[in-house]
Amino acid sequence: MQTRPYGSSGLRVSALGLGAGQIGDAALDEAQVSRLLNAALDLGITLIDTARGYGLSEERIGRHLAHRRSEFVLSTKVGYGIAGQRDWTAGAVEAGIDAALQRLATDCIDIVHLHSCGLPSLQAGEVVEALLRARDKGKLRTAAYSGENEELAWAMASGRFGGVECSVNLFDQANLVGPLARAAAQGVGVIAKRALGNAPWRCAARPSGDYCETYWERMQRLAYDTCGLPWDEFALRFSAYQPEVHCAIVGTSSIAHLRRDIAMAEKGALPTSVVATVRQRFQALGAGWRGEV
Repeated sequence: MQTRPYGSSGLRVSALGLGAGQIGDAALDEAQVSRLLNAALDLGITLIDTARGYGLSEERIGRHLAHRRSEFVLSTKVGYGIAGQRDWTAGAVEAGIDAALQRLATDCIDIVHLHSCGLPSLQAGEVVEALLRARDKGKLRTAAYSGENEELAWAMASGRFGGVECSVNLFDQANLVGPLARAAAQGVGVIAKRALGNAPWRCAARPSGDYCETYWERMQRLAYDTCGLPWDEFALRFSAYQPEVHCAIVGTSSIAHLRRDIAMAEKGALPTSVVATVRQRFQALGAGWRGEV
């Protein structure tokens, strides 16, 4: 699989990464999780993205991949959920990083994000400084921010972060024409989440109580021509090959689904003219459509 520099960090990441939220489900068998994680590396994925809030995900990555730690870039997220510490304080960030190091069975995490930290906490500076201190101590390589909208814009404008993670997909392109437009010039690494746009094409009618409701509505209005490609291939190749993006992540607990995603990504970018049409159509119809939904 194609690999790319992750901004100016010195890290290299695969065009497609594994979002490890689904492997945090306690109902999954440990053997199944081990097979999936090791298959991801065997198939050429070199970035795995997790978070404190993803159930058993961190500890399972540590349990099943510690012996292969040198083979992949490890990304996680912190800032909350630490006993005895208020969320979005220096103590929560510092203790969260230490806990993640232990669960992930590593002495250094490649990328650590503040996970959807609100704007007031970012502006106060305490959590940002705590993250940077941990970087300076060698506990992490890249201090990053994961989020959307004004918080993402602030993170990019601050110049304090070496990486960001945000939504980039067919139905959510606001970040491409906003905060991420300056990422390359600043040497900021970019991970695109929701690369498949929550797959709204699954639903023949507007879903109810489903996380893809707004994306489904946008899909109807945008009415893209997929050029005869399956929706999932069209979406994944769009997200993974935007020039602003270094790695697009997909989440799954199925090796078969992961193999399909990799095979689609390895077909490369969509034709330039098709990408231009998609981006122009979104910009024309998407006035006011902002980031994560």
